[in-house]
Amino acid sequence: MTSETPKPVYGIIAEFDTTADAIHAAEKVRDAGFRRWDVFTPFPVHGMDRAMGLRNSKVGWFSFIGGVTGYLLGMLMIWFMNAQDYGLLVGGKPMFSPFAAFPPSYELTILLGAFGAILGMLFLNRLPRLHHPLLKHKRFALASHDKFFIVIETSDAKYSETETRKLLEDAGSKRIEMVEE
Repeated sequence: MTSETPKPVYGIIAEFDTTADAIHAAEKVRDAGFRRWDVFTPFPVHGMDRAMGLRNSKVGWFSFIGGVTGYLLGMLMIWFMNAQDYGLLVGGKPMFSPFAAFPPSYELTILLGAFGAILGMLFLNRLPRLHHPLLKHKRFALASHDKFFIVIETSDAKYSETETRKLLEDAGSKRIEMVEE
């Protein structure tokens, strides 16, 4: 006799047919107090962020910090090169002028702001993630065609298999399954 050890469960997935059903279910899951869950739709759904209770993204702060760093780095670079490292007096002009240093500083603001946005997005989305348990689930492929899914992770503090399943059934899901790691 072989005893097969049960595979760890990633979460519970509920399938919905319409956007209205998915939004209604997302509001119920949000109101139930879940924190580790997500909604997957075949197209952007207006109002889903509000239904999920999501706040504004923090990516803008990464971009802002990158931009400020770029501007200050540009000014510091031009000041160091002109006034300290290779100070060459030409026609009585000042060794450093912020007006002359503005164009390279502006370009570094744009460059480092873009890098900040990209790196912030990767960091906040926990990317790159080379594997996700949902990709093994057979019906999840329909999320890019015509179905709407809500996934609640088992690592959520409020997760209880029976209560979570009942919540999703009450929200209108016709098909609820467990997702293995």
